[in-house]
Amino acid sequence: MKRVALLLMICSLYIATATAQSKCGIENTAFKSGERLTYNLYFNWKFVWFKVGFATMNTDLTTFEGKHAWRSSLVTGGNKRLDKFFVMRDTLLSYCNTDLSPLYFRKGSHEGKRYYVDEIWYSYPRGYCRLKKHAITSSGEHLWSENTYKQCIYDMMSIFLRARNFDATEMKEGDIIHLPISDASNLNNAWLQFRGHETFKVEDTNEKFRCLVFSFFEREDGKNHELIRFFVTDDKNHIPVRLDMNLSFGSAKAYLKSYKGIRGEMTSKLQ
Repeated sequence: MKRVALLLMICSLYIATATAQSKCGIENTAFKSGERLTYNLYFNWKFVWFKVGFATMNTDLTTFEGKHAWRSSLVTGGNKRLDKFFVMRDTLLSYCNTDLSPLYFRKGSHEGKRYYVDEIWYSYPRGYCRLKKHAITSSGEHLWSENTYKQCIYDMMSIFLRARNFDATEMKEGDIIHLPISDASNLNNAWLQFRGHETFKVEDTNEKFRCLVFSFFEREDGKNHELIRFFVTDDKNHIPVRLDMNLSFGSAKAYLKSYKGIRGEMTSKLQ
């Protein structure tokens, strides 16, 4: 009987964990393993836009701690022209379950004179979302913390993968999707706002796309801050073709340069 009770307890914990992961996940219909996206970065200086760097995003189906998982990485880098104003070298890494519920996140950033690292490990005990956090500050100090939440929590990368799988067919302009996001130090009240449809021409490639437009907001110091406005293809791929970013040192834009390994046909592309 003790063995039966123990087995039932183990099964119930497994079911609770699986349920928690499931509620934090979403069906992936947007991308497949081997997707490669590259972007040109532009920075605004005294009303003039300069090409200052690049960004690459790669997504692959791999393993994490012995289980199938999505691995997505984003690397950004500025050139010497940007370095005159502000050094920017960021590397973001994310592992998610096959249903896109987050498992691990890391961000290494060289911004200005600062270099710091954020790490988050996710687990889902008894229907909760637990975050183990590790921060390496710009002074080299290691800070550890752990928090457990009733609701699902995401990070910069896992929320991006999740947002690409939203179904916008029933969305109306102004609709809001609340998405709590954490780094290694803070939990931020964040949300996406749907801004409608727009046709956008990528000047670097002369390609034109029908796009869905979203804004990403965070609330800080009692004020709402639009951090990123992004344009994604109005098809099942939902590939970002343009990102407008409000940074601490100015404004930046990213334009899609090339793409390969995409999952579906680019029906949003206009001839």
